[in-house]
Amino acid sequence: MVSFKLVIGSKDGKCVQKEVQEPEAKTLLGKKIGDMISGDHLGFAGYEFQITGGSDYCGFPMRKDIEGFSRKKILAVEAIGLRKKAKGVRTRKTICGNTIHPKISQVNLKITKEGKEPIVAPPKTEEKK
Repeated sequence: MVSFKLVIGSKDGKCVQKEVQEPEAKTLLGKKIGDMISGDHLGFAGYEFQITGGSDYCGFPMRKDIEGFSRKKILAVEAIGLRKKAKGVRTRKTICGNTIHPKISQVNLKITKEGKEPIVAPPKTEEKK
């Protein structure tokens, strides 16, 4: 059974999380970072999303410039999933490829086209008595 946690970022800086199960999750398999996805397949009518990243079941981040879905150890100066220790220090880092496969647990999405109904609910205002 395939399931993903979607983290959807809006233009105002707010994020929404949604868990998708088998029928909707199968539409994401094989997609790469940078691909566009229709929101109709994920339960968001009228929306369009762009895949911006994600992480696998062990927490290794996905990276756009690594092809496929395997993990690789790269020598990085500054990049995704790396904190700089000092200037010019290079670090060997394990990262995941750019293709979504069944062992990916989180997929990050960015809204490129808005639908009719808002994904992020407006904050509730409470009246003081």
